[in-house]
Amino acid sequence: MGRGRLRIYLGAAPGVGKTYAMLAEAHRRVERGTDCVVGHAESHGRPRTEALLAGLEQVPPRTVEHLGTVRTEMDVDAVLARRPAVALVDELAHTNAPGSRNTKRWQDVEDLLAAGVDVVSTVNIQHLESLGDVVEAITGVRQRDTVPDELVRRADQIELVDMSPEALRRRLAHGNIHAPDEVDAALADYFRPGNLTALRELALLWTADRVDERLQQYRRDHSVSAIWGSRERIVVGLTGGPEGRTLIRRAARLAEKGAGGEVLAVYVARGDGLTSASPKELALQRTLVEDLGGTFHHVIGDDAAAALLEFARAHNATQIVLGASRRKRWQYVFGPGVGGTVARDSGPDLDVHIVTHD
Repeated sequence: MGRGRLRIYLGAAPGVGKTYAMLAEAHRRVERGTDCVVGHAESHGRPRTEALLAGLEQVPPRTVEHLGTVRTEMDVDAVLARRPAVALVDELAHTNAPGSRNTKRWQDVEDLLAAGVDVVSTVNIQHLESLGDVVEAITGVRQRDTVPDELVRRADQIELVDMSPEALRRRLAHGNIHAPDEVDAALADYFRPGNLTALRELALLWTADRVDERLQQYRRDHSVSAIWGSRERIVVGLTGGPEGRTLIRRAARLAEKGAGGEVLAVYVARGDGLTSASPKELALQRTLVEDLGGTFHHVIGDDAAAALLEFARAHNATQIVLGASRRKRWQYVFGPGVGGTVARDSGPDLDVHIVTHD
């Protein structure tokens, strides 16, 4: 039997409706005749979520006693013995009680997937391991329960469960997330509009990056060379000269005009290692582009124009920014130069900007 498939509902913040969406999907699958069970689901006492649990088969949990406290955990062995087609496993980042089969719930999910069981799970953006420091800076709360980004990125499907900060705060105020005696404190603390807006932006950006990875993989798998302008991606051609800083800033301004714009600075080095570029200047330009949220790339190629165009098409770029040539007029006898060649060969789907500089 092959590996199971993983579907994740990714929440922008607590209370947006991940568990509700997961259970609603389970009902749709059961109606289609799919063998689906609830391995674990947290209702948090929310009536609408509890209502959705009715009518779904639930695998009884394990009871674990630790330091005088009794906790219930998903019984992974029981789910494996039941061998459903699909198992629902809520709260992917949860830490299991001591003495459980695995330390983390995401490890339980890995066991189910390895056994060929499809899994539908949930996780909030603040629980992704790579975002721990960012989330702590935003909310003042360090998330102890985390899940590796790689596991989430490998999911076969990810669906973002989103809600505007205003709507989420209304849900909280109406008692749909926390108990009534906890609402005021939550509204003034974790659920402040600024916190929710920042977490929402993190979720949208992370999901967009993951979608972009899938798009690039699809283009590679299907040998798609045409540029699909799904987002502004701007390649900056660097020579190692001081004008590079001007070009990087111009590209950053162009990127700001497009939603989710991205800057990729590219230095093309000759294959024989001969170069007149200043290593110190290139280091300054790398720092500048990274400070502006872009990335720096070092490419080997004896034909700079061809290397730039190949890089731009491979990365689905929409624009190229180059500096005006420093060549003397008589040198054009030998050809149009890098800027002219890139502009000539770019085609209709790739805009080329030639920027003047000192």
